[in-house]
Amino acid sequence: MQACNQIVLQHVEKQFVQKKQSPTTAIKQLSITISSQGVTGLVGPDGAGKTTLLRMLAGLLSPTQGKITVAGLNPTEERSQLRAILGYMPQKFGLYEDLTVIENLNLFADLRGISQNDRKPLFAKLLKFTDLTRFTDRLSGNLSGGMKQKLGLACTLLGDPQILLLDEPGVGVDPISRQELWNMVHQLAKQGMLIIWSTSYLDEAEQCQNILLLNQGQLIYQGDPSLLNQQVAKRVYLLSSPYPHRQLLQAALKLPQVSDGVIEGDNIRLILKPEQTIEQVITKLPTTDITFIATQGRFEDAFIDLLGGIENKQSILTKIMPNVINTSNDIVIEAKDLTRTFGRFIATDHVNFAIKRGEIFGLLGPNGAGKSTTFKMMCGLLPISSGQALVLGLDLKKSATHVRQRIGYMAQRFSLYDKLTVQQNLAFFSGIYGLMGREQTERINEMITAFNFEPILEQTPESLPLGFKQRLALACALMHKPEIVFLDEPTSGVDPITRREFWIHINSLVEKGVTVMVTTHFMDEAEYCDRIALINRGKVIALGSPSQLKQQINANATMEQTFIKLVLDSQQEVTA
Repeated sequence: MQACNQIVLQHVEKQFVQKKQSPTTAIKQLSITISSQGVTGLVGPDGAGKTTLLRMLAGLLSPTQGKITVAGLNPTEERSQLRAILGYMPQKFGLYEDLTVIENLNLFADLRGISQNDRKPLFAKLLKFTDLTRFTDRLSGNLSGGMKQKLGLACTLLGDPQILLLDEPGVGVDPISRQELWNMVHQLAKQGMLIIWSTSYLDEAEQCQNILLLNQGQLIYQGDPSLLNQQVAKRVYLLSSPYPHRQLLQAALKLPQVSDGVIEGDNIRLILKPEQTIEQVITKLPTTDITFIATQGRFEDAFIDLLGGIENKQSILTKIMPNVINTSNDIVIEAKDLTRTFGRFIATDHVNFAIKRGEIFGLLGPNGAGKSTTFKMMCGLLPISSGQALVLGLDLKKSATHVRQRIGYMAQRFSLYDKLTVQQNLAFFSGIYGLMGREQTERINEMITAFNFEPILEQTPESLPLGFKQRLALACALMHKPEIVFLDEPTSGVDPITRREFWIHINSLVEKGVTVMVTTHFMDEAEYCDRIALINRGKVIALGSPSQLKQQINANATMEQTFIKLVLDSQQEVTA
């Protein structure tokens, strides 16, 4: 692979003009040089300008002002020459789901103008590289999320590009598949390819040699991610206490001395603002029965601190949601030998678990493991082949319609109506749940206040950043004040700050006695769960608290390391 030239931006701005509104500046006076020395990470919160920047580099958008050169070429004026050396994989890569793996490769080879004689060796090389050789005849619509991303990468690499632009390729992909994607990309970088990887997973940013951190269109940091971590040195602490974790975290986040905080195993992790001491913070918490140790800062700590910390530190849901009567050991969700088959394929295989009222229960597993199938059966959205799914003591085979009126459901791909405004979506979903008249108006107004929807009421979801869509989907799911909430990968693709705010809302719901069942590929979110069921190949392979699962691997293991080890071990047992 030939060494490629640099990407150079000089005083680049990009504005978008909308009818009856002032122009929106997505990129502001950006001057940077990017070389092919390792992977460059492009990070920032929702609306930071990451996708706009990549689309300009790919020649799909023209800058409003300034100059861009990619390998010496002007992306818009010399687009045809650029296409020969550049591969661009957008967030929603356009695989044709009714075509097989090999048919997709042939289609993209046609678009690239690759001759028939050159295809066989090229396809063999890419299929081996992405480990898809065994799946050439499988429809792409039947691939797991991780396999789809690998096929998308293979299609993007057709033509042997010198430059690779990847827009959040890890979204919706399990930790094992993300690790495989990173291994592939590191191999390409070592061969001299210039690679930009946009991401909302900040543990991924630590794998990059260089970081571009954008916020509201401005570059606020460029360089080695480890150097940014030094900005929070001696300000990060792990606190341990017999006091309930979630309540302790909620109390700590409200303090002006605290920049950020998350649950981490049996501890809570706090980042203090400059010039603050941990002793000061502890005196203001609801208990002083706390032990603490200083710990190393991570890129995510430094990222959030650089952006000013978490602003919305408490949820108004604690005021508007009613208390759920909480009976100790009251089982409200239960799977008994739950099984789902599709023809001869067993997607869920005799799964058993029970969830107590007021718990956060996580359903984790790699792509294609059966967790979404299990999740949908527990919501009454998918028929059960055998076994039982019980919610509030009701059998979903017999009482699915009645159960749905008492639960809230937030889908993986938010089931909002893109052509309706935010106000109309709120009215529609409240009507579905049987709310009418004054009660409906009151609930809608409560959600507008709780999630700060006032400025966007007349906008449609399709025009909103992902974080706003997420808040709207959650508001619609909570409109009827359910006592159980099902969340299917609710934070996939949103930035860490929005994820923090989301979990502040969820923790507030649980304080009121609401039960939450959640699926996620973010392993730091799994730390918020009281218990986790880890599913692989349709079976529960581990069940317990995050700490109990980690103990099976190593007391100091991260949740991601635990996930990968348990899944790989279970696969080895099957093949042994």
